[in-house]
Amino acid sequence: MVETTKKGIARRKLLAAAAGGAIGSGAVTGFPTIWAQNIRNVVLRQFGTGVSNQNAIAEKCKEDLGITLQMTALDSDAVVQRSVTQPNSYDIADIEYWMVKKVFPANVLQPMDTSKIRLFDKIVPIFTTGKLTPTSTIAQGTAPSTVGFVEGPTSTRFASSPTQWFTMIPTIYNADTLGIRPDLVGRPIKNWKDIMDPAFRGKTAILNIPSIGIMDAAMICESAGVIRYGDKGNMTRAEIDKTIDYLIAAKRAGQFRAFWKTFDESVNLMASGEVVIQSMWSPAVTAVRSRGIACTYQPLEEGYRAWGGGLALAKHLRGIQLDAAYEYINWYLSGWVGAYLNRQGYYSAVLETAREHMTADEWGFWMEGKPAQGDIKNPQGQVMERAGAVRDGGSFYDRMGAVACWNAVMDEDRYMVQKWNQFIAS
Repeated sequence: MVETTKKGIARRKLLAAAAGGAIGSGAVTGFPTIWAQNIRNVVLRQFGTGVSNQNAIAEKCKEDLGITLQMTALDSDAVVQRSVTQPNSYDIADIEYWMVKKVFPANVLQPMDTSKIRLFDKIVPIFTTGKLTPTSTIAQGTAPSTVGFVEGPTSTRFASSPTQWFTMIPTIYNADTLGIRPDLVGRPIKNWKDIMDPAFRGKTAILNIPSIGIMDAAMICESAGVIRYGDKGNMTRAEIDKTIDYLIAAKRAGQFRAFWKTFDESVNLMASGEVVIQSMWSPAVTAVRSRGIACTYQPLEEGYRAWGGGLALAKHLRGIQLDAAYEYINWYLSGWVGAYLNRQGYYSAVLETAREHMTADEWGFWMEGKPAQGDIKNPQGQVMERAGAVRDGGSFYDRMGAVACWNAVMDEDRYMVQKWNQFIAS
């Protein structure tokens, strides 16, 4: 597969040279279908969370394609609100899959034609069939494949099986668990329920974004034997009540030190030692370790809570702007961005193109669970892991193959958010 891709790149280079177009080697990597000079002056307004709205991506896109990306980073709740209420204020929505369930039915996005996505058949099948491997079970929650397709080019109704019309192109995802300070917890951590151990009273934290936090809470409650959900990704009101009551009781007992919303908050809580076990994101754990502080992204017996995000097209896009948007998305999947995100501890949608932009040691560490042969650096060149380190949780298939649930929007979403806010305010 990689050999075919490389041949394809070489062929496109010859075509570009024959045409005399000043496309540049970077733009060739983007597999242009329209000459770069036609899109060099296009501006695309993109917004989303700070996880993937990173300036380096915009700068590389400008260098390779000539497209100017105007990026705006917001918190998750603000992303959903802007998507629905200000649809003319953006061209590209960088949203998460649980958001798709809220945003796409509002008729503010246009389905993507999969025939225009050159590497569509190379996308990790979690996002198309729903299964990492043919024998995998689709996890509970808003699994990407359940909101990945719509019935037609103008439809807002999710399709029950793959069609030609895709809601958004996946770009970034991960399997999340609890972060711990192994030097401070004082014992092995094996289960989600361990965050509720009275020994950690006043030294724990969970994520305060309702559609994400409720799934962490569900993993904790099932682990603790508090409740067995019919479907933790689509709770009944009674199940929501019982979950929130448990959280409120723990809060009133002083179990939690904080409820964080941003990457930096989680890093600072853990690095300071104020918190010793908490909901966390993989790159945040690595950020703590890069300060020389022990921090582990702890695999747990019950599995991981997964999330994913991607790029969606605003409904108003037409003509050259729409063409440029497709070029940008094809470039996004062509390898440079995938490697850039992988080096931060995330996963990319097309693995083989990302691999071509990583060293064998980087790929072995981040994707195969192999011990690092040398220092592992982040995209800015800072050392993140030393030689001999092994990624917490092991390989890509070990981690993504142990996903128990995805971040979710439930049928009782409004009720859940109300109850969650009561918990935070209690």
